[in-house]
Amino acid sequence: MSVMSSPSQSVSLELQPSRIDAVIEQALKEHRLEGTVVMVSHHGTLSYVRAAGMANRETDTPMMADTLFRLASVSKPIVTTAAMVLVAQGKLQLDEDIRRWLPDFTPLLTDGTAALITLRQLLSHSAGLSYRFLEQDNQGPYARAGISDGLDNSPITLQENLRRLATVPLLYTPGTSWNYSLAIDVAGAVIEAVCQMPLADAVAKLVTGPLQMKDTAFFTTDTARLSQAYVSDAPSPHILQEGEIVPAFEETVGIPYSPARALDPQAFPSGGAGMVGSARDLMRLLEVLRQGGSPLLPAETVAQMGCDQTHGGDIPSLPGCGFGLGFSVLRDPQAIASPESSGTWRWGGAYGHSWFVDPAQELSVVAFTNTLYEGMSGRFVTDLRDAVYGVPAGAAQ
Repeated sequence: MSVMSSPSQSVSLELQPSRIDAVIEQALKEHRLEGTVVMVSHHGTLSYVRAAGMANRETDTPMMADTLFRLASVSKPIVTTAAMVLVAQGKLQLDEDIRRWLPDFTPLLTDGTAALITLRQLLSHSAGLSYRFLEQDNQGPYARAGISDGLDNSPITLQENLRRLATVPLLYTPGTSWNYSLAIDVAGAVIEAVCQMPLADAVAKLVTGPLQMKDTAFFTTDTARLSQAYVSDAPSPHILQEGEIVPAFEETVGIPYSPARALDPQAFPSGGAGMVGSARDLMRLLEVLRQGGSPLLPAETVAQMGCDQTHGGDIPSLPGCGFGLGFSVLRDPQAIASPESSGTWRWGGAYGHSWFVDPAQELSVVAFTNTLYEGMSGRFVTDLRDAVYGVPAGAAQ
């Protein structure tokens, strides 16, 4: 991947905690967020940690640095890392047909012909799959097939979900385009097959155990530490109800949420949406990757993760951004008026989370909130980014 110049690559970053504080306080004051945990690591040192607002407004429980959150898509880099550990161990190949491990997962192209899907395509969302919540209504092919996005209270197994997924034609020939999708759930099934154990056990063995990410799993019994989930609303966020459907994008049917799923040990392990964890745990993983991957991965494997796999194509609604293995990769900061360096990794989670890693600045930022979708894609995300870089909100070049 070619590296383009940006102001942040030539100027040394100096953190200004007061700017970050101001962004957090404004979001709370304006009732855009109920609570948040923000952590910033710079040059390998945890330079900023703040828990603010309420973890549970109704019980007057304050947010704490070790509060647990439903991770949604924050699980994707975790499960992707587990797959890459297997690649580094020689147990998986990025460009091998996944039918070696999932012989029954054989979705067809729209013309009825068979398609070869690789792990690389799964981890980069270029396999031709999609999400049910991206369909325009509840009569879309994913809805008709009864496919779960991993965020609802569906009682089916991972294997049954993949069986249903395989009945729907692929959107395009794998490797020729990009579409956000259930691909990491499929990758989770590949991991299960390779390791011959449930995904939860495999992720614990490959990633969370070695890194002592003790808060991160596919469910929790620690209800006292688990934050309440809220939905952006006026005059203030409302509690996310069990089964409530909240569209993440315009003209889409939306996500049917099950906050109770995080407490259900029987819920199928969704690699793309199904975990619980803390901000500190995710920061630990991001910093391990940023610093070269040890003790999990060799540096060359991490470099593959941070390499744009889209062949110069942009992610929809994110100009200047491609996608690596597990997260987006910023190619052109000027295209989105960002102070981040070219090569910055970023993604988030539907329950209200964002994170990014700027390798050029030796910078990792984790912002977990309990408010969707403000904490994933609202003003708070860009204001926090600009505050970290010391740029006045809206003034990034």
